[in-house]
Amino acid sequence: MTPSDAIREHWRRHIELAEVVTGRLSGDIRRAADILIDTLERGGKVLLCGNGGSAADAQHIAAELTGRFLRARRPLAAVALTTDTSALTAIGNDFGFEQVFARQVRALAADGDLLVALSTSGASPNVLAAVAAARERGCRVIGLTGGSGGSLAAQCDVAWVVPSDSTPHIQEMHITIGHILCDLID
Repeated sequence: MTPSDAIREHWRRHIELAEVVTGRLSGDIRRAADILIDTLERGGKVLLCGNGGSAADAQHIAAELTGRFLRARRPLAAVALTTDTSALTAIGNDFGFEQVFARQVRALAADGDLLVALSTSGASPNVLAAVAAARERGCRVIGLTGGSGGSLAAQCDVAWVVPSDSTPHIQEMHITIGHILCDLID
């Protein structure tokens, strides 16, 4: 396959998946936007977590909420649990990597807050532990996952299960969904 063919093939798969996601997940995206808006209007905060590229997506979405997306508006309370390297390394060292998000959720979350949990497999132990901690604290949970949804999908108020096993394509859909949510919030 030539580089030009590889580029075209990637775009073809991306567009095909985007069309499937649009048809299957539009209602779930609207329900999640309603939960996000309700949380923020009631003075709650949004906590986000994920690993690797999903960590970057969590940070990206949090930045769009605390800064701005398309228009100037008040800053919205959003925290990516992936950004404090001192907390991540201390918690990972002292309690194990599975607890890096759950400990932060227990420390920062209040009843009525929202956790946005990203895991392309739906099986990341530290993300699942964060969901359990969020439930203990009275938080609602939105999940972004892929494939079959893994354990994560069943534990969420709303879960977007991108029907693909390709991590890059799942992540492309996740950040697009994140942008759509930010647009609806604006």
